[in-house]
Amino acid sequence: MSCEKCTPHIANMCSVCKGAKHQPAPIPEEGKWVCAKEIKDISGLTHGIGWCAPQQGACKLTLNIKNGVIKEALVETLGCSGMTHSAAMAAEILTGKTILEALNSDLVCDAINTAMRELFLQIVYGRSQSAFSEGGLTIGAGLEDLGKGLRSQIGTMYATEAKGPRYLEMAEGYVLEVGLDKNNEIIGYKFVNLGKMMDAIKKGEDPKLAYEKNISKYGRYDEAVKKIDPRKE
Repeated sequence: MSCEKCTPHIANMCSVCKGAKHQPAPIPEEGKWVCAKEIKDISGLTHGIGWCAPQQGACKLTLNIKNGVIKEALVETLGCSGMTHSAAMAAEILTGKTILEALNSDLVCDAINTAMRELFLQIVYGRSQSAFSEGGLTIGAGLEDLGKGLRSQIGTMYATEAKGPRYLEMAEGYVLEVGLDKNNEIIGYKFVNLGKMMDAIKKGEDPKLAYEKNISKYGRYDEAVKKIDPRKE
């Protein structure tokens, strides 16, 4: 066998054959076990998070990959206002690229770039959410992760030692009131689902009616002896 660009020391050595043929370890992909050798061998839906260098913002990135190419991308950010604009650019950049191209593309924001790096590691090691789903997940599955109203699920809680906790936003929606028991402990809350409310308004429903129709309660809110606005009281 020829020795291309070898040093004279190596070129003068005799050849020794390898014994066992070590194939890549098979990884689970969309209901199959795949020995991935090239980027095009990678398929799956996965999501994960990244953070910016000063750790002041975070990105949750969801990718649906078919034969090494990103077919669907969902970019959710939390942090500085610039991250939302970066996410808008990243959404345009990501789709249609191979995962290797995306890994080496500038996705504008540190947090989004870090999320892409972490997802690359997940997917090439077979740690996808669709690893054991035969045929994988169809394009659009990433968007369904948002649920009704197509809004990110956000939890925002605030607390001080002096005045205790305040629930501001839960997965269900914007918190209107927090219910307290006789010990001033939180036992439930009332919230409005902003996604459903805005959908109703867009369809022509009166905003006040749309607001009232999409108010719900959680926990033992009705048993509360005191109800407070967590943003004011």
